[in-house]
Amino acid sequence: MTTSAIRRGAGVLAPSQAPAALLIAALSLAGCASPELGARHRELEKSFAARAPAATPDDEDPFARAPELEREGLVREVLRRNPSLDAARQAWRAALERFPQETSLDDPSASYGAAPRSFGSSAVRDGNQAELAQRLPFPGKLSLRGEVALASAEAAENDYEAVARRLAETASLLFDDYYVVARAIEINDAHTRLLEELREVAMARYAAGEAAQQDPLQAEVEHAHRLHDGARLRSELRVTAARIDALLHRRSDAPLPPPPSRLDPPATEALDRGALVDRALRERPELRAAEARVRGRRSNVALARREFFPDVTLVGAWEGLMQESELRPVVGLSIDLPIRIARRRAALAEARAELSGATSERAALEDEVRFEVTSAALRVEESRYVLHLLESRLLPAARDRVAAARAGFETGRSDFDALIEAERQLRDAELDREEAVADFSRRHAELQRAIGALPELP
Repeated sequence: MTTSAIRRGAGVLAPSQAPAALLIAALSLAGCASPELGARHRELEKSFAARAPAATPDDEDPFARAPELEREGLVREVLRRNPSLDAARQAWRAALERFPQETSLDDPSASYGAAPRSFGSSAVRDGNQAELAQRLPFPGKLSLRGEVALASAEAAENDYEAVARRLAETASLLFDDYYVVARAIEINDAHTRLLEELREVAMARYAAGEAAQQDPLQAEVEHAHRLHDGARLRSELRVTAARIDALLHRRSDAPLPPPPSRLDPPATEALDRGALVDRALRERPELRAAEARVRGRRSNVALARREFFPDVTLVGAWEGLMQESELRPVVGLSIDLPIRIARRRAALAEARAELSGATSERAALEDEVRFEVTSAALRVEESRYVLHLLESRLLPAARDRVAAARAGFETGRSDFDALIEAERQLRDAELDREEAVADFSRRHAELQRAIGALPELP
């Protein structure tokens, strides 16, 4: 902007004029973001620094000395190593860096001009002019932009927490899968050995003329089925281990400790679904992120309203073209003319629509959270009852039936089909028990995430 343009627009103010100085000081103060916003930004930066992962080499095997895989150890390592969580953390970092950008004034501009024909002239002094200008937004705009940036950073922080909880849940569920497959292999191997014994018994009775030829043949067929099941289960175990390795972001050929030989059901008390829903509405990071986005959209609406008011540019100039020395220093200001009302009205309508959409998304998310918590609590109660039923009734009855059928076959009081059927039912009951205890743990992990807690971590 030239000095002549300043004169035509807002006029020229002499430095000695007090009203001009007061106006410049007031506008300069109005162009700054509030100290409260800076304090909030520093708190968010502290929170970010506190989430820094431990500086441990990624190529170090965290399970090198572990005799068996533990759930808590697996969850902790996944949260330390998984790149998805680091991506969410970097998105949080990027959102934090928006605040100083949004609350900073534009760079000042400087210009210089000269009248070439004045140099060396004996009639006039050398003619040149210099100007320094600083644009200042209308009071409140920088603070509102800072509010928008902080809301985005708070949403990114809670997005990070939500990713951590989903990863912890996934790790816990994979641990249960790993346990179930390993126990299924163990149970299948035990029944494979049992069928080998039954085949020997059937062959001995057939050789003695006390059993039909189909009995040892049936035992051979069942034994082949168990061998096939064993091969399938061992392949499934390798696939599950590879999924765990992928979640840990490590080589798929890295050794993984075996799961524990027994999985204890999680300790749960009677569930108060209403209290759990209330806790989830307070603690779910997805809801906190949605609330932060609503705050950001609300600040965007206020900022869109501010756009109807003009920004100003403060100018200080040295007018060397003036021959009178008293007139050479110049200060002034220019004011934007916000006459494009249709554009500003559209921007305000857009901001209001985004606020309405964010508010609706938050309400829909609250409904989803209520459903997730209620359904997860009901599934926990169901899985606990199923496990109790298997351990107290079905599994003991299946074991007794095998013992009775074997005694009956060896004494000739029952046929071989009854013994094979009893063996199948015992195998199914044993597999169902291990699946039920793992399912109980899965439902517990799902409930933990649904209420906003990190599964399996204090």
